[in-house]
Amino acid sequence: MEPTRDEPEDASAFGRAVARIAAGADAHVEARALLARMTLAEKLSCLDGDTPFWDGLVDMIAGGYYEHTYPAAAVPRLGVPGIAFSDGPRGVVVGSATAFPVSMARGATFDPALEERIGDAIGLELRAVGASFYGGVCVNLLRHPGWGRAQETYGEDPFHVGEMGAALARGAQRHVLACVKHFACNSIENARFKVDVTVDERALHEVYLPHFRRIVAEGVASVMSAYNSLNGEWCGQNRALLTGILRDEWGFDGIVVSDFQHGLRDAALSVEAGLDVEMPFVMIRAQHLPSALERGELSIDAVDRIVERVLAVQLRFARTLAAPADPSMVACTAHRALAREAAVRSMVLLRNEGPVLPLDRGRLRRVAVVGRLADVPNLGDGGSSNVHPPEVVTPLAGLRTALPGVAIEVDDGADPARAAEIAHGADVAVVVVGYTHLDEGEYIDPRGMAHLVPLYPPMTDPSTGERFAAALRKSAEGRGMAPGGDRRRLELSEADEALLQAVASANPRTVAVVMGGSAILMESWRDRIPAILLAWYPGMEGGHALADVLLGTEEPGGRLPFAIPTRADHLPDFDPDAESVVYDLWHGQWKLDRDGHAAAFPFGFGLGYAPTSIEDVRVERHDDGHVVRCSVRNHGDRAGSEVVQVYAGRPGSAWERPASRLVGFARVEVPPGAAREVAVPVEWSAVDVRDGARWVREPGRWELRVGRHAGDPGAAIVAVDR
Repeated sequence: MEPTRDEPEDASAFGRAVARIAAGADAHVEARALLARMTLAEKLSCLDGDTPFWDGLVDMIAGGYYEHTYPAAAVPRLGVPGIAFSDGPRGVVVGSATAFPVSMARGATFDPALEERIGDAIGLELRAVGASFYGGVCVNLLRHPGWGRAQETYGEDPFHVGEMGAALARGAQRHVLACVKHFACNSIENARFKVDVTVDERALHEVYLPHFRRIVAEGVASVMSAYNSLNGEWCGQNRALLTGILRDEWGFDGIVVSDFQHGLRDAALSVEAGLDVEMPFVMIRAQHLPSALERGELSIDAVDRIVERVLAVQLRFARTLAAPADPSMVACTAHRALAREAAVRSMVLLRNEGPVLPLDRGRLRRVAVVGRLADVPNLGDGGSSNVHPPEVVTPLAGLRTALPGVAIEVDDGADPARAAEIAHGADVAVVVVGYTHLDEGEYIDPRGMAHLVPLYPPMTDPSTGERFAAALRKSAEGRGMAPGGDRRRLELSEADEALLQAVASANPRTVAVVMGGSAILMESWRDRIPAILLAWYPGMEGGHALADVLLGTEEPGGRLPFAIPTRADHLPDFDPDAESVVYDLWHGQWKLDRDGHAAAFPFGFGLGYAPTSIEDVRVERHDDGHVVRCSVRNHGDRAGSEVVQVYAGRPGSAWERPASRLVGFARVEVPPGAAREVAVPVEWSAVDVRDGARWVREPGRWELRVGRHAGDPGAAIVAVDR
């Protein structure tokens, strides 16, 4: 029997349940006890956000996304606190927080331990701004570099992406609930509200889901569904995905939330499919679930299952969230230092003829710094992942701080001939080129979303239209979300390419510093520039980190988390306006290898300043698998680093599969003249084959390649049986 609205308030009910769980009680048992005391209205209120739709939408458009958290699933009468959502992944979007390098840059570190520290720092800052739920673990696979939100994920390889995402979730969940997104096959931005992705069982489970499964196994509290349709059904109401795979096969016991505002189309179907909370407003479910229950189209048992899960997760994390928040942690000195460290370790040195780098600061008298991005804060996407730090160190500011007494001449690069004159005779010319949030990022197009307007609740307040228009004006003034979208050009702009070639012709010691969130084709100019450094969107301390790397204070630690091809037609088809698309097994390095196309720069590639070698490679077999052991030796007179990468291939396989796949990696720092032992466990599940509803582990003779990058000609090859 449903409790009546007259049941007295008991705001300590949730707290008593938390205490019993601390003493050994089961969270689901306690959740069911709370559920039994809830009214139908309270149950339904747990199934969506707590903010009225039109008030919330007007506020969000006006910039509220960056000013406060988004509440959901609170039951005040029983003391249930609900969740308070803030986004990511490069930091806390609410207030003025530490802006770390974008996730793609951090993917280039190949350093899960560093990523876990970043997750911990973000978790502390989330708590400080009142958030309890972090929507920043974005791990959609980079299928094509044109994807506008590529910068929000870690790369093209499922194993690598899974390890990095698990580390971020692990760190953040010391303080908040973490949410992994967008589930699944969300790799086109402009068409995300309309595109249907068709993918077969093998490609889905072997390519587009392993990283999600890894992070679910890590214990992530929540999963966010994607906007797109998958095999004919919207992800937010896709029972095969949300229940069949996520819960039944993987055993996920957390909360599934929708992507914001347009994450589902059918309220009752979304409940039956396994979507728990519609975020972030009172919207589609509030309009349709009560009548669906009355008509028998939805069972109360389905509602109760969801509410039980939502309560159980809150109960499990209650003690974590009870720890006091510390406002002094926001953009604190330690977190800024961490952002600088991450930026240094992410920068990928692609070319270094001469070598030009590192620069000898004692010999520098005049430095030319040119390019429109040289003195522009360039943090990346202007959409839901946007972070507003208290300050940003630009490349020019970083070099000026690091080179007191050195003449630094600056030009915006608008006139390549003028820039070449400034570069001529300089000890070095640093050319900063690339993209900004106007070129790539989240895409907000009201015209493209017009077909979704009928989903909105009716506008009952006559003043809402005026407030909505005012919010749009405020957004246009710069605080709201700025559209970027998918890239249709994979090269630098024609102006940037002309600038690079003009400056390189004038100065043989030219360094190209390339900013962006994904692969950039460089075929027309890469052989003419002696030094190329991929700096990404490097965060608020990026300018200092760039100076550290250019001057050799620090080693450029990054390795490519994707392959850079020589030509665009070596990539999968990509249509930002597609209404339907087919995803298969082939993209990135795997596709290049299959088709016989050499990469301009292969997956995992990156140069350092210290000469290193990987020696004494051997494979040990244990009951739980194989471990690759080796020694990394530094032959130089300065500290160096290496990323040992292990790839597995099955010559003569009975299955169509990539020639080799990443199955392990380890980053190691090596002092000058020293050697360090490295152990890399082999993750054989990364090469298992999905055959219908079962996994197949192919036996026989396998080759493990241990080297510096995919296809490394100097890799050690060890044959193993399994």
